Amino acid sequence: MNIVFKQLPETEVAFIRRTGSYFEPQEHWGKLIQWATEHNLYPPSSQFIGMSLDNPNFVESHECRHDACVTIPENFDKAENGEIQFKTVEGGQYIVHPFYDRPKKLKDLYEYIFEKWLPESEYAMDENRITLEFNLNNPDEDFDGKSKIDLYVPIKNRDI
Repeated sequence: MNIVFKQLPETEVAFIRRTGSYFEPQEHWGKLIQWATEHNLYPPSSQFIGMSLDNPNFVESHECRHDACVTIPENFDKAENGEIQFKTVEGGQYIVHPFYDRPKKLKDLYEYIFEKWLPESEYAMDENRITLEFNLNNPDEDFDGKSKIDLYVPIKNRDI
């Protein structure tokens, strides 16, 4: 597996939260992209990030929360933005793994990292931070319908 280490700075994001199965249609992305476009927030100056906040192995799928996010510049006017919310993504050390496949296969990458790579490494997930999916394309516009994502998993040294 192609895993690299990266230090990520603290980042401000705008987001829309959705609750439901991670494998159902993700309408909140369309709303966020429309809002981001209206505010000139698009690559390369802004990045789209997905945050799956719950582990479906422990939380009922209909209760899983997902935030569709876009990075915002410093001093962005956060007033009067409808259903858009804002938060800070904590920086720190991450492992990063690129992914390019059908969206449903992302689950396999999560399983590999959390069930094989992390347990065999000298690192543990830093559970005080969220795993991030930096979305590098729109799978609806990809010839093969694939997602291109850099998966960021927050890590810390394993307690001995």
